[in-house]
Amino acid sequence: MAKQTQPMTIRGLALQLIEQTHKQKAYSPLLLNQTIEKHQIEGRDAALLTQLVYGVLQRDLTLDFYLKGFVKPNQKIEDWVRYLLFLSIYQLVYLDRIPDHAIVSEAVNLAKKRGHKGIAGFVNGVLRNVIRRGVPSYESLPLPERLSVQYSHPLWLVERWMDHFGTEKAEAILAANNEPASVSVRVNPLKTTREEVMTRLIQDGMEVGLGSLSPDALIIKKGKVVNHPVFKQGLISIQDESSMLVGRALDVQPGMLVLDACAGPGGKTAHLAELMKDEGTIHALDLHKHKTSLIMDQANRLGLHSIHTTALDARSASDHFPEASFDRVLIDAPCTGFGVIRRKPEIKYTKSENDISQISAIQAAILSSCASLVKPGGKLVYSTCTIDREENSRQVEAFLAEHPEFDWDDTLADRLATVKEANEEALRNGWIQLLPSDSEGDGFFISCLVRKA
Repeated sequence: MAKQTQPMTIRGLALQLIEQTHKQKAYSPLLLNQTIEKHQIEGRDAALLTQLVYGVLQRDLTLDFYLKGFVKPNQKIEDWVRYLLFLSIYQLVYLDRIPDHAIVSEAVNLAKKRGHKGIAGFVNGVLRNVIRRGVPSYESLPLPERLSVQYSHPLWLVERWMDHFGTEKAEAILAANNEPASVSVRVNPLKTTREEVMTRLIQDGMEVGLGSLSPDALIIKKGKVVNHPVFKQGLISIQDESSMLVGRALDVQPGMLVLDACAGPGGKTAHLAELMKDEGTIHALDLHKHKTSLIMDQANRLGLHSIHTTALDARSASDHFPEASFDRVLIDAPCTGFGVIRRKPEIKYTKSENDISQISAIQAAILSSCASLVKPGGKLVYSTCTIDREENSRQVEAFLAEHPEFDWDDTLADRLATVKEANEEALRNGWIQLLPSDSEGDGFFISCLVRKA
């Protein structure tokens, strides 16, 4: 009779996901969701798995600092053993409902299954020392190094944000990036209202509140909406609240011809169609053909017919469409993603200053190509989900210096009145910079330009 393999424990799955994210440079939310569905994990177990994976990824540098206090300098540790120790130290330091002995016992069992008796003994020894002595303190480190270790962000990024935003605001951003991301949904006004959706979800046992930044948003405080009928029926879309402001910023009207130059996977494209009452035409471009399929999947689920997709590099858009042919152009540009670190914690470890320079060049090329497609009197929105000034305000200022036919749209504040109420400091003439510390939404940059008539 074949030996039956025991099902993977929650901590075993967490270790596997942490290792995959690091080794394969994988997208942690996607891996996590796939694992939860594959193993049919529900309730508290799903919540614990999510907490463990995100908690360790968010605090990678902090956990490494703690571990160094219990191993010899330059001691070689296999990656999976290091991640197992990170996982265990995270539970000992940050979680208080799991007994210490249970954490150690589970870690030793995982070490035995994956490795050998020697590794299990090493893991046991390290963790018992952590319990006995407590983790080392980072308080005496110089300020930038302390913030780097305390909030687990690379030193170069900490110093950059201190330079951009000042120490107090930079620390608030660092802290916010380690908080759980909120879940928000956009209500499809062509089919329903926020109040109707809210009532249905609450009746089904969910905790739901109104968004603070977007008039289209609901915040899901408890419950899972992706399997709910309101999602399947196209009454809502899952989208970050800050991201919803982009559609409002573009000032679209029914009957317009609109270009969404970097559209995949289609959340903002669909929002534009909804705001246009699905009257007019939206050309949605994406470099990758599989993403144009995702755009159409969204459009079909929501019952939208005004969206047309093309697999095309936005840097070539001016070769594909006639000059000055669009009433509105949206460039939700590829970026470093530093505004969505709490959703994708691995970003902060995989990006570098060189990445910022490289992606800024791509952004500039897209802006230059798409600018000629805007009609005189038409509007162009440039947005990113990052908070880096080189990719944001400095990028647009450099564009305006080379394109005197464009100017800031000083009516943007009128369309984003909810932002002005929530955080007037974030809103300037023609652009806003939302930080992760400003609200439950992502960090986002949104600017609007007008082509002079």
